[in-house]
Amino acid sequence: MSDQLGGIAAFVQAAQSASFALAAEQLGLSRSAVGKAVARLEERLGVQLFHRTTRSLRLTDEGALFYERCSGALAEIRGAEQIFDSGRNEPAGRLRISVPVLLGRHCVAPLLVQLAQQYARLEIDAVFTDRPVDLLDDGFDLVVRTGGLANEAELKARRLGAQTMVLCAAPSYIRTRTAPSTLADLAAHDTLAYGKGDRIVPWLFTESGQLRTIRTRGRLRFDDLESIAAAAVGGAGLAWLPSWLIAGQLHAGLLVELLPTLRGPGFDVYAVWPLGRYLPMRVRLVIDELVKHMPSMLQADINVTMSQS
Repeated sequence: MSDQLGGIAAFVQAAQSASFALAAEQLGLSRSAVGKAVARLEERLGVQLFHRTTRSLRLTDEGALFYERCSGALAEIRGAEQIFDSGRNEPAGRLRISVPVLLGRHCVAPLLVQLAQQYARLEIDAVFTDRPVDLLDDGFDLVVRTGGLANEAELKARRLGAQTMVLCAAPSYIRTRTAPSTLADLAAHDTLAYGKGDRIVPWLFTESGQLRTIRTRGRLRFDDLESIAAAAVGGAGLAWLPSWLIAGQLHAGLLVELLPTLRGPGFDVYAVWPLGRYLPMRVRLVIDELVKHMPSMLQADINVTMSQS
């Protein structure tokens, strides 16, 4: 019976990972062991569960039907085991998480460090990247994403809050130019734009209850927000930046916020993980910590205006 359950566990993990290699990594087995366990299961059932090629692994119709029943059964078994973990065990094992570079560095990494210090058996493998990742194909347990979410049926998400965007400039810049009092005034100012390739990210504001989009055409364009912040502190022009990135500069008087009553709606931030996959204690812990602490980190205290500088 244990061999049969082991084969089913290997099959379910391979189906969720779409890879024998990733399934082996998650189960702590060799790739050949996972492949052989699935092959023995197919032989016992008398059906082919996967379409295999050198580059892909996908379920057959019979495999999809079998997976539907087995994944739920395994989740029930593991959930039953958790009854005895409560209050006795601590989060353990390896967790792979992908986060955007700057948001991860400023807001997520401090939380992960605290958790690693608190739980000696917890291993965290954090990947900082701004490129979209595929949770299943890339083998991540959890990712943090900003902006809108695609309607991906295999994923589950939890909103962590929204990052406030702030229009700002250095006092030295404002002393030499008339501070803008309306959105129309922005056209007369030097602006620091963020973009990748030919795409420049527009600035979003809320005016009279309507969302306004400002497309900047500044002479200085960067694909790095920290470089934009440094240029703004140096007096190079107006910048539109996340509050969590520049809260320190605002409080130190190196930057001042402009048009605070016209702040836009911000960008939502989400924790995302595979739908239907059993969540180990370590993954649930990280999600809970993100939900608890990220909203306040994203909404940094930035109530510093020109009159206070």
